[in-house]
Amino acid sequence: MNIYQISEIASWLFLFYGIIICSGYTIAAIFSFLEIRDYKRKNNFQAEFALLQSSSLPSISILAPAFNEEANVVENVRSLLTLNYPSYEIVIINDGSKDGTLEALLTTFDMQKQEFLYHPFIPSKEVKGVYKSKNEAYKNLTVIDKENGGKADALNTGINVCDNEIICCIDVDCILENDALLKLVKPFLNNTKKVIASGGIIRVANSCVIEDGRILDIKLPDTFLARAQIIEYFRAFLMGRMAWSRLDGLLLISGAFGMFDKDTVIKVGGYNPDTVGEDMELLVRMRKKMRENNIPYTVGFVPNPLCWTEVPQNWKVLHRQRNRWTRGTAETLWLHKKMLFNPKYGVLGILSTPYWFFFEWLAPLIEFLGFLYLTFLIIFSGLNWWVYLIFFMVVYSFAILFSITSLFFEEFSFQQYKKPKYIIRLLGTILLEPLIYHPFIMWASVKGNWDLLNGKKSWGAMSRTGLSSKDKT
Repeated sequence: MNIYQISEIASWLFLFYGIIICSGYTIAAIFSFLEIRDYKRKNNFQAEFALLQSSSLPSISILAPAFNEEANVVENVRSLLTLNYPSYEIVIINDGSKDGTLEALLTTFDMQKQEFLYHPFIPSKEVKGVYKSKNEAYKNLTVIDKENGGKADALNTGINVCDNEIICCIDVDCILENDALLKLVKPFLNNTKKVIASGGIIRVANSCVIEDGRILDIKLPDTFLARAQIIEYFRAFLMGRMAWSRLDGLLLISGAFGMFDKDTVIKVGGYNPDTVGEDMELLVRMRKKMRENNIPYTVGFVPNPLCWTEVPQNWKVLHRQRNRWTRGTAETLWLHKKMLFNPKYGVLGILSTPYWFFFEWLAPLIEFLGFLYLTFLIIFSGLNWWVYLIFFMVVYSFAILFSITSLFFEEFSFQQYKKPKYIIRLLGTILLEPLIYHPFIMWASVKGNWDLLNGKKSWGAMSRTGLSSKDKT
């Protein structure tokens, strides 16, 4: 077999892979549209108001790990304290912060150390102290100070301390909608199957006007990088997780905001501190155990924009984040590789894990090989430029169409960006995103796989500018 035959085979393989991906995205868009349409028909504000009057709503424990979150922690605790839900507690876990996170919490909320009998249902690092407020207004707030052990270890500590049977795990830098708990708890109510988890849509808070932990005005970020992540989040949530929710095949609930059945979490051993993708790994492990024990269950997903978070504002921090996400995905797939193509696990084994393997984890690597292959053809004069340009325009046009469809879904559903100038700027971002943003994300993923092979386990510093200082101006 000569080099030209090898080149022809490679070309057909890349083409076949591209067709499979495009077909999968198209099917996902159809399922997502149907799921959003059905959700809008079944849910309305009046029903939620009536639900709030119910005395049978379960109590919820909100767990928020904090490591060097001095910029956001006070503002976001204030936001949590004003949530519209009848019975909940807030547990902030200070995971050995080196800045003023703990001091800001203790001073602002008038906290004092309590005598507390700590029982480690799930193994975790040493707890230095548990604090409660002397102010009656903050009676549902608890602050835990512990040795640094990472996000997973901090959440396990929170699970050990909290009182309620439903836990809501969030990032402390997030801001929740006032009715977020009310909407996210719905799948747990009156369901014929046991609900082990529920997730919602995450939105980008950069440049929004925020006061006292509330979003007062939704604004489009000024930077291209933040706007590109808005489009990316539209695709991931409105056209990805919505489709998997309809098939009951979700493998990931965002670590920024997810609700879980505490008893099931404890039975499977809590969060795994040995992976950097602890949110995905926990849900996969929970689903896996439920299938193995033949217990009917489901995972809920609420398509409302319930949580707002600060996304990376510079390329270096974004690279660290996507590098970590890639390593977390690969680690989870490896830990649960027995599920791959295994009919014993139903949709998870036949569809979900193969999709994540081939089109989430493997896609950036294949794309990178495609760039190397293109370079090879150019060097050895084996590239038909007309064919290449036609193929490039087809792929580019599909990427643009897919992103525009996700923007349409946003406007069809929740219309967070109402001003026409915002839509125009988002359309401009969509045109540039495949040429600038996507190649960078691909490279971060390739580097993440390389770092995984070299044994890298760290999260990497995730510096934040804060959501209240400059955004109020």
